[in-house]
Amino acid sequence: LCVEVSADRMNKLPALIALLWICLLFYVGIGLFMSGFLLVRVELGNRSSCADQLFAGGKSAAGTEEEPLGQSCWAARRFRRVAVVVIDALSYEFAKFDPENRSPRPYQNRLGVIHRLVSARPRNARLYPFRADAPTTTMQRVKGLTTGSLPTFIDISSNFASYAIQEDNLIQQWVQNGRKVVFMGDDTWDGLFPNQFSKSYFFPSFNVKDLHTVDNGVLRHLYPSVKDGNWDVLIAHFLGVDHCGHRYGPDQPAMADKLDQMNDMLGKVVNQLQNDTLLMVLGDHGMTDDGGHGGDSEKEVNAALFVYSALPLFREEADQAPESIPQIDLVPTLALLTGIPIPYSNIGKVIPDLFRWSNERDALSPDFTLVEALWINVKQVNRFLDSYSLAATDLPQDQLQRLKELFASAGSEYAALHARRSQPLPNLTRRLQKLVSDLQLYLKEARETCQASWARFQPLRMLIGILILAATCLLCYVVSETADRPGLYHGVSLSPIAWGAAVGLAFGTWQVVSGSGLEPWAAPCLAALASQLGFCVHLWRLRSQSSKPWAGFSVPLVILFLRCASVFSNSFVVAEGQAVLFLLKSLLVSTVAGLHWAGKLSAPNPVTHPNFGPETPKQSIWQAYKRESVHLLGFLAAFLVCVNFSVVFHGCREEQAACQPSPFLTPLSGLQDQQARNWNYALCLAPLAGLVLLPRLWLRHYGNLNNGGPAILFVRWGVPLAALLLSFYWAMNSAPESSYGKLLVLVRSAVVVFPHLMYGLVALGLLVAWWSPMTVFLKVTGRSAEDEEAELVTASRGTLGAEGNLLHVIPQIYRKMQRNLRNRLGAGEGAAGGEEEQRPVAAAYGLGSVYSAAVLIVVWLLALLLLLLHTERMSLSFLLLFLEAFAFLQLHAAFINLSAQDSGDFTVPWYAVTGWAFAATQFFYSTGHQPTFPTIQWNAAFVGFPEGHDNRIVVPAALLGMNTFASHIIFAEVVSSPLLMFWPLVCETQGLRKRRGGKDSWGGDEEQTMEMRLRESPQRFTAGLLQLGARYLFAHGVQLLASVCTAAILRRHLMVWKIFAPKFLFEAAGFVVTSVCSVLGIAFVMRVDVAVSRWFKQLILDQRH
Repeated sequence: LCVEVSADRMNKLPALIALLWICLLFYVGIGLFMSGFLLVRVELGNRSSCADQLFAGGKSAAGTEEEPLGQSCWAARRFRRVAVVVIDALSYEFAKFDPENRSPRPYQNRLGVIHRLVSARPRNARLYPFRADAPTTTMQRVKGLTTGSLPTFIDISSNFASYAIQEDNLIQQWVQNGRKVVFMGDDTWDGLFPNQFSKSYFFPSFNVKDLHTVDNGVLRHLYPSVKDGNWDVLIAHFLGVDHCGHRYGPDQPAMADKLDQMNDMLGKVVNQLQNDTLLMVLGDHGMTDDGGHGGDSEKEVNAALFVYSALPLFREEADQAPESIPQIDLVPTLALLTGIPIPYSNIGKVIPDLFRWSNERDALSPDFTLVEALWINVKQVNRFLDSYSLAATDLPQDQLQRLKELFASAGSEYAALHARRSQPLPNLTRRLQKLVSDLQLYLKEARETCQASWARFQPLRMLIGILILAATCLLCYVVSETADRPGLYHGVSLSPIAWGAAVGLAFGTWQVVSGSGLEPWAAPCLAALASQLGFCVHLWRLRSQSSKPWAGFSVPLVILFLRCASVFSNSFVVAEGQAVLFLLKSLLVSTVAGLHWAGKLSAPNPVTHPNFGPETPKQSIWQAYKRESVHLLGFLAAFLVCVNFSVVFHGCREEQAACQPSPFLTPLSGLQDQQARNWNYALCLAPLAGLVLLPRLWLRHYGNLNNGGPAILFVRWGVPLAALLLSFYWAMNSAPESSYGKLLVLVRSAVVVFPHLMYGLVALGLLVAWWSPMTVFLKVTGRSAEDEEAELVTASRGTLGAEGNLLHVIPQIYRKMQRNLRNRLGAGEGAAGGEEEQRPVAAAYGLGSVYSAAVLIVVWLLALLLLLLHTERMSLSFLLLFLEAFAFLQLHAAFINLSAQDSGDFTVPWYAVTGWAFAATQFFYSTGHQPTFPTIQWNAAFVGFPEGHDNRIVVPAALLGMNTFASHIIFAEVVSSPLLMFWPLVCETQGLRKRRGGKDSWGGDEEQTMEMRLRESPQRFTAGLLQLGARYLFAHGVQLLASVCTAAILRRHLMVWKIFAPKFLFEAAGFVVTSVCSVLGIAFVMRVDVAVSRWFKQLILDQRH
């Protein structure tokens, strides 16, 4: 028995290995393309020091009578202390004050201290727009604010766990030059600058639901630190404004409270500042209307910078419209004002307003003071460009030559003015102003050159990655069209893998032994190409064994390629939610129309049809056709209603100016009215009840709920308990903390315990489903010891040693059970009723849907888990998902019945696979997601972890990934654990479907064996699984390939980093999630199949004894 079960498992293992191999080929292609498309710029390890000679004449400005050596270098420092207050997400719109605005919004006119100082003391205080560079995430902005360089697009992926900055930066320069640096606030700085601060107070930063812990902790230490003055640099990073935006959005009373707290803090700090201290209050990025950030929209990059000193700081009053300051300009400005070297890799320029001051000792004009600062800045940037051009070749030579010419020209003029600065010169002011303009032009063009060039591509890698992806898509298509060939899936998994492994291992070994300078990606690339070549060779050997021609022109494939073509347009990418919805509806409507045009929606003519004989039950055939046609059209209408209604859950992109985000995306905690919050909570519970009830009704309808095994016991008790925990969590999490009073501690514990119980319960359910997936209830009645007719085995009386005998026995057992049950139900009718009633009856409830039931239980559990990671009001969207999936499956089953497709072949049509792939994308948008970073629902990372993750990346990344790609997880699990194959078998209509073998027949007494047809031809079943997996991977793979080609072709497009690069990243991540879930789903179906074989064998043994 054990040997046969192992043989059955081994028969399916090659198909699973083949799908794993295909997935690995896709991953190699994705990795190669990403390594050529999303590269981090070359980081130089050089450091600036006081010994560097950056003045004309080779003389360093280190040390004066007023500032001894070791206190200042490069330039005499103007301030002994500097206090930097970072208010995370402080938008310029939050900081400015409009006295004429009589009805300000919650985020407007709250920082009155800034307005009062700017108005009353214009030479001491100034407010600037502070322009951030994308990506506008906190860690990348901190890197830019301390290094003066531009973080690249790919750095956004490391925002979960900060990595220490290796480049020269302000913090290291301050510490290196003996400054005491004190920090308090966001623990992101601890990862970026480990062990750099003389005193530090770090607080966990990633819990966006916590508005007060970080800020209150900073305030506890800020006031005493400012007062004692035992520091040279003080940095305080507040997070409450940013977290308030993430949780509620900016237009909420909670934002007004948080800004009022910041205003009170600024007033107290200003009152304690000494005359030798410079105060800088800044936002690291801005905030969108829904409280997000991460992209490059105007509201995300428009932060605020407030500069204040107790002594006069500016030469003249500010203009009405202050100039916008790039954030990286803060680095050289702070460096020279505090008397330290500018970090080596800086490409920012000093803020001119802060250097127009007179040095009375040297009697220099304010313009000359600015010239000196700019010249130091220019020499530092020029030195960096020289070093960088030696380490990398991505900066264009023509632009570097122009910069050298500008530098030489400005240097000559500066040298002339500097050598005769104590002598009267004609037109001195005009010449200084011209030199200032030239120096600023140099710095501006240097920054633009670097900014344009640091999207550094490697076309060869990108091309090879595209070729591998294209070849793998073609491979998926070929496998899907030839999976019925005998021995194909054995060859697919074994021969190509052997080729690829041998070539990859040999080349990798040669690289290691020879010390070759080739790139590390060369070995996996050659392995992928060799394995595909091996498949082609194997396929060529089997070219004569095809049982059917390849598919030619297909409407679903045409629609799929139209979908791929649409991603080349930025307008279609922006409106992708609507485009996919249209294509999905068009696909199904065209499929039903094609069935009508083929004459399949009406019964065939009994006179002319060759398969109708005199004994054919014509009336039953007509009724069956009518019933199936009504089902088809009815479920098509239901599906269209569901997908159209799902639009109300869509989110918005920044490019969609007229779009309003769905109110369902706002969590219940964001509703201020308590009565509205209670009503919405009740409305959230109704769909949750539907999610619990509907799958249970399906299991009861097909008899699977009669089983008393572990899986059904968990369905009966575990699933309702999980729903109860979810409802309790929603209730605890939706109300404001101030409403709990003395129960606050208990509630805070509950919002941790309930999600963890949910995680554990779902994990337990999945383990139970894997360990015991059988949901069949066997009932034998009326049996006596001497009753030989109770035996079910009709095909073989011999030993169970032959695999063929067993395969023949299993469907016969199921048919005998059906006949016994039918006789039992009709025993009271006719003269023979008494005799039939005495016969033993063996009924296996749920056996005809045993595969579907197991898959449904797994999907059910995953849906509850994924719903936990979304806002409460998404429960209606998840219910729509289940209804939409059910309608699609019923529609698919009716289509198969009406088309009279050969049930001996378990091929799933292209329209079904393509439709489910589109449905996965459609549900992605119907949960409020968009392929942009600002729309990522960061709250999901803290469900059950309100205190954060202690810099651990795996758990928050997993939670966030499950939230973002919930649609891919559910639909991949549903499709690849092939409900599309199972559902037509479960819903087959007797008399409509043709049977393979012998003469085709319509009607008759053939029993509906439902999913037991899969046991009649295990090899076709396995081939069908391989074919379905390959088709689903193809449907997603060609969409991925289109996104890759778009990013490669349009890599110099204006919108590449705003639209096409995020689209590619989301498509790649979604494909990885889809492929992993697909393989796991098919593995689970194979596990169910093994359990079914074991159950039947045990049943036969019990009957023999």
